[in-house]
Parts: sequence; C-alpha cells; structure tokens
Amino acid sequence: MTAEPMPLSVLDLSPVPTGTRPSEALHETLELARTAEAAGYHRFWLAEHHNIPSVVSTSPEVMIAAVAAATSTIRVGSGGIMLPNHSPLKVAETFRVLGGLYPDRIDLGLGRAPGTDQRTALALRRSREALGADDFTEQYAELRAYAEGFPAGHPFAPISAQPDDVPLPPVWILGSSTYGGQAAAALGTGFAYAGHFGTLDPAGVISEYKANYQRLEHDGGPHAILALAAIVAETEERAAQLARANALSTLRLRSGRPGPLPSPEEAAEYPWTEAEEAAIEDWTGLVTVGTPDQVADELRRKAIAAGADELIITTNIHNPAERRRSFELLAEAWGLKPR
Repeated sequence: MTAEPMPLSVLDLSPVPTGTRPSEALHETLELARTAEAAGYHRFWLAEHHNIPSVVSTSPEVMIAAVAAATSTIRVGSGGIMLPNHSPLKVAETFRVLGGLYPDRIDLGLGRAPGTDQRTALALRRSREALGADDFTEQYAELRAYAEGFPAGHPFAPISAQPDDVPLPPVWILGSSTYGGQAAAALGTGFAYAGHFGTLDPAGVISEYKANYQRLEHDGGPHAILALAAIVAETEERAAQLARANALSTLRLRSGRPGPLPSPEEAAEYPWTEAEEAAIEDWTGLVTVGTPDQVADELRRKAIAAGADELIITTNIHNPAERRRSFELLAEAWGLKPR
C-alpha cells in the first residue's frame, strides 16, 4: 500500500505583474485557487500585506470569502491576519461569519508583525502607543474569550461576537522567529514557520514548538507547517529564467524600490551590478527552483529535515498561466490526488 504524500498547500499574495492593473491580480488569485483545488492541494491561504506595489493582499478576510465561494472542498484561510492591525472583536466576528458561511473549511492564521512599513502600520493602528505595544498574547486571549467566555467581571463579558453559534476556526500562529513557535506551543495552536523568508533553521524552531506544546481543550496536538518558496517549469532553463525575475523583484523590494513583479525578459535586460549579484545569492537560496521532480525531491528533503507535518508553497511568476502551471507540475510530482 502506497503511503499518502505529506499534505501540500498554497500561500498566495496576489502578486501584481508589470503591465497589468493591480485589481487583475485579485481575479488571478481566484483562478489559482480553482487550479489548486483541482490539483489536490490541502489549503489555500491568503497573506496580509500593505503598501507594497508588488502584491495586493491587503484584505485576506475578503479574499477568503471570495476564494471559498469559488471553490468547494479546499480549506481556505489567512496566512495570516496580522492581529496587532485589528481589534480582536472584529477578527472574532469576521471569522465566525466565514465559518458560518463555509463550515469546516476556514482556517485562522495569526501573525504579530505589521506586514508593512512603520508609517503604514501607524495609519492602520491609529496610535503610536498601539504601534509600539507588544501585546500579542493579550490580544489572542481576548480573541479566544469572545468565543469561550471572559472571566466574571471582565468589562467585555457582555459583548457577544456574532454569530455565536459558530466556533472560531482552527487557529494557527505564524512566525519567522523563535517567538511564533514559542507562542504557538504555549497557546496550544498550530504553527506555521515562514521558511520562504525566515533565516533561522526551521528544524530548531519546529522541534522547540513540538517539545513545548501545551495540549489545551480547544485544540488538538501540535502540527507544524513549513512555508517555502518554489518555482517549477518543464525545463531547468525556463525555471531559471522565472527565478531570475523573482530575484529582481526581491532586490527591488529590499533596496527600497518596490514595484510590480518583473517579467523574465525584464530581468534578462536588467544591468546587474556585482554587488546586486552578490546580494541575491543569499535570497535566491530560499527559493527551490527546477523541474517538477527536482523541486519535489528538494522540498521533500527540506520538509523531513525540518520535522514539518505539512508544506505550504508560495510562487511568484510574472505570467499567471505559468504560475498556475508551476503548481500543477509540483502537485503531479508530489503525488497529490486530483479532485
């Protein structure tokens, strides 16, 4: 009997290719979700980012509703809601509504970073005090209390997060440092490590999370998702061209010159300096690039080495059709069962 492959999921940021209107990326996210569901992916998560011209993933809760409506079986969730940007009550209400509309299909992934620059974070949070606060644990406790009840005498105890006949969806805490794993362990939630940009060894972070996991009544055992970036094409040459464009996009973002996702042709014509070539070497190592079997084998190795229970893949490719095809090729090589 052949063992089932490790679950494989999708993390989408609604990337904006050069030469297109930003709103088109939202519709392409829906197309990708349909492709992912048909290919057998387990989850489809939507990120939260603000004031970045290369992505329009500013409102994951809206996109979760749209993706869930456009699909029928794949789990849909946030990867994640940046909790400090929102009131816990609003998050509880929003995800109870989503859970009521799409029972047993919604995930609530939470992060503590702003998902943007400090100026935009201030505009989101409306106060410098909130900007500097590190109260994720307190916010999380409040979020849970809207579903499970506040202690007697708490000022928010009379408040009901409607619809109150719907439980909060399964909660995941996201992180790119040790804090996320520690928080997920202490709070008894699932954990997703951002290996697509985090620089720590995911094996250490995940091992510590599982070793310290506190089994609480409202969640099951520890479950670790490893997020990785991948680009798959039919040939090594094409995969390398697509990866070069992704590298240029990363270079521009980290150099303070963010812009839409460039095409392979733009990347080929770009006048790379020696310093830029050296800079992207470290970043490109975070993206697994190649043919379907090459990428599947490398991702499998990384997952096993990290002790992950599941992989979630993000892919930035200028051409939406090539991006969808990248996910299809990976699903086939991974051994997913098409729906």
